[in-house]
Amino acid sequence: MTAFDPAPIDASLRRALGVAFPAAQLVIRHRGEALYDAAVGTLDPKADAPVSSRPADASTRFDLASVSKLFTVAAFMTLVEDGQAGVDTPVHQVLPGFTGLRRIAPQPDPLGSGKTMEIVPPTAARVEARAITFRHLLAHNSGLPAWLPLWKHDPMPSRDGLIDIAVATDFAYPTATKVVYSDVGLILLGAAMERLSGQRLDRIVRERVTAPLDLHSITYGPIASENAAPTEFYAHQGRRMRGEVHDENAWALAGISGHAGLFGTARDVAAFGEALRRSYLGLAPQPGASGAFLRPDTLREMTRLQSQDGDVRRGLGFALWSPNPRAMSHALGQNAFGHLGFTGTSLWIDPENELVFACLSNHVYYGRGGEDTMTPFRVALSQTVIEGITGRAIS
Repeated sequence: MTAFDPAPIDASLRRALGVAFPAAQLVIRHRGEALYDAAVGTLDPKADAPVSSRPADASTRFDLASVSKLFTVAAFMTLVEDGQAGVDTPVHQVLPGFTGLRRIAPQPDPLGSGKTMEIVPPTAARVEARAITFRHLLAHNSGLPAWLPLWKHDPMPSRDGLIDIAVATDFAYPTATKVVYSDVGLILLGAAMERLSGQRLDRIVRERVTAPLDLHSITYGPIASENAAPTEFYAHQGRRMRGEVHDENAWALAGISGHAGLFGTARDVAAFGEALRRSYLGLAPQPGASGAFLRPDTLREMTRLQSQDGDVRRGLGFALWSPNPRAMSHALGQNAFGHLGFTGTSLWIDPENELVFACLSNHVYYGRGGEDTMTPFRVALSQTVIEGITGRAIS
């Protein structure tokens, strides 16, 4: 490796400030060692002084959004290793209501526009929910819709009542014919884990993932707001979300769900990524961890190609390397695996380049959409990181 120069990465973060996000953390680990660790920006530039001038630092906790899914999936795979379930176990064996022929119907727009989207043309075909396995949920090819407006029910059901609504949902396409990233599938996975273990999901994740890996910053909300990166101003609540989960469905599910809800720092998210890298390679646990995390054969199965639709490639819970030049993973090695989060978060593990990097931001502080700023930043960042690690220019 050539001598690592942090200046291009510093510049990449500075260019994105006030454009893609008001605050961010970035931690890069190479060969197990922290190579870069920075926090930039101010947490809440639209707030009244002195709140508006408070800088982000290494202890600032960000809403991880869908990066939370990796912690859910890792905890589920420990249950699989313990023999409490199998990846190919039908979901209905744990959630008995998830059965019967279901219609294929247009799905709600995941961006909450109120519109519907058709994944496939209207058809008289039905999907048998009994045939859906946990592998389908993890590979995002179950046929389930991407999203449901659970949080809009009035009156609001209990947490269990909302999960029952998700269990009873229609499907969006025939199973295994497409790959549609689905929050609903991970909501069901989290509910199944609670049924399997007899514990709430926050305790499962703590006991099986964050406590053994010594990741103290990573918890479900609500958390103290003083050093939490705020996200979107919610008109329906008349306030900016800060220390409470941004995702409306996770919020309706008491902040604890399989698809979203965790908060944490980039240092701890990167440490989680390093634990995954070590398990993938069969290396000894990192200092501070209480023991081996997941078996190498488990990580290899999780990162094996399980489903593909065009340039979208999925493992079990993980997004995999994409041939799309506009994907954040494209500059990485072709065995790379990781995840993005809607709030502006990401974690990538690149075994080929002995690399882990976690970038957390509060991109949605400026509102929804904004992919014209966040996507180019993510792509440029991963290219800059790889160029800094390998010394090779990425075209």
